[in-house]
Amino acid sequence: MPMEATALVLLARQLGEHALAWFLCVFAVSVLGTGIACQLLQRRRARISSSDEPDEPRVAVGLALGFVLILAAASLVAYIASMLGDGRLLGLADQALADAIGEHVPWAALVIFSWLTHLGDAELLAPVCVVLALVLWRNAHRGLALGWVMALGGIVLLNPALKRIFARARPLHDHGLALETSFSFPSGHSAGAIVSYGMLMYLALRLLPARWHVPAAMAAAAAIVTIACSRVFLQVHFASDVVAGLLTGLAWLLVCVSSLEYARHRKRRRVLP
Repeated sequence: MPMEATALVLLARQLGEHALAWFLCVFAVSVLGTGIACQLLQRRRARISSSDEPDEPRVAVGLALGFVLILAAASLVAYIASMLGDGRLLGLADQALADAIGEHVPWAALVIFSWLTHLGDAELLAPVCVVLALVLWRNAHRGLALGWVMALGGIVLLNPALKRIFARARPLHDHGLALETSFSFPSGHSAGAIVSYGMLMYLALRLLPARWHVPAAMAAAAAIVTIACSRVFLQVHFASDVVAGLLTGLAWLLVCVSSLEYARHRKRRRVLP
């Protein structure tokens, strides 16, 4: 085995041996970082809203940035896929991490993750999608209702298509807490979590009073990180599956949010004299 492969496998195994500690660190940094970013965004939006300057350049920059991020996400997913397979570098590290987690994570932690992972189940998110769409439609937020349904519906179509393309087998486990029969790459729960909870955060920023923005953003980050990491802890996905799922979900989320923001901007410009 090449030296770089050996080093990566050893690193993956060490991460797996201390997986719970790393999860808590990632969870705390993600939630606190999202809260701080949301607060900074609130202040920036307050400054922008008090300005009389036209905002077309900001819209153009936002859409361009979203396009670049989508290309970057697609490139990273393709790179990850190229490193998978029997004997490939990333595949070996994935397996080492999964084996270490299976050996060192306590049973009680696995049981808790087996409950939390259901926050990303389609059986839960589908009714939420329908109910929230009806509420938005009834309250005259028809564009947001359509965007919400298209966001969740789009990732439901995109992820299975990618799974069939890559056709990667799932990791093996014997704990019996979570059973999946579809292909592994990319993770549907991770993609669905970042799209659904990301869109919920966007809707909260659009519709709720300002005092709820930071808590809503932090709650969304907590849900996304927990659902994504639960798939690795339960060994129904390799770590690279989860990363690819988050990247594809983020790309689709950016498309949806950018489209809604552009539509809102155009509507506002038509209304203003």
